[in-house]
Amino acid sequence: MNKQRLRYSKTGTAKYISHLDLMDTMRRAMNRAGVGLKYSEGFNPHPYISVALPLPVGCESICELMDIGLDDGARADDIAERVSASLPGGLSISEAYTPARKFIDIQWIGISGRLHYDRGAPDDAVKRLIERFRAESIIISKKTKRGETEIDIAPFIKDVVIAGDNVISFDAKISAQNPSLSPENMMSSLTGEFGELAPDFAVFSRMEIFDSDMLIFR
Repeated sequence: MNKQRLRYSKTGTAKYISHLDLMDTMRRAMNRAGVGLKYSEGFNPHPYISVALPLPVGCESICELMDIGLDDGARADDIAERVSASLPGGLSISEAYTPARKFIDIQWIGISGRLHYDRGAPDDAVKRLIERFRAESIIISKKTKRGETEIDIAPFIKDVVIAGDNVISFDAKISAQNPSLSPENMMSSLTGEFGELAPDFAVFSRMEIFDSDMLIFR
């Protein structure tokens, strides 16, 4: 089986497509593009398609990764162009290549966001947000497969850059796996003395994926 890795974007209205619907959308686009996918055997065959880090609904990304298996003899050239032409708006494949590493080697995600405040950001919001997210300890309650547990997310946040006025830009690198951290987890830490810093509305995008050495993962 010839494996190919697709790097793709999910932006605009496409950010509201669920993970399961995305998988189905990609499969149909590949069929229309004439991509010969490899299928499993048995009573319920399914194509070999796997996504590195499923994206939460409502979050945009320009760095998503998907592995697909090609049937023997299937064309591997110009897959990105062929499949992109069959995808709906907001979904686009930027490149396809033979992967050299497994998704388990992904460690960090670079995120970029905007924090919106209906009545304007609180006084010294940037300074206080930096203080919060560069603290030595940030305890939150996080849902896991075993229920809710308290976790210190401070070790899993780095390279925080915050700036702005009424709309505040928020850039950071957060843990991708073991544990996985989301922007929503970070915003949930804005309680207590930092409660007034919780935005009325926040939007985040994934910008890049890194390994443990902070090298771009491919």
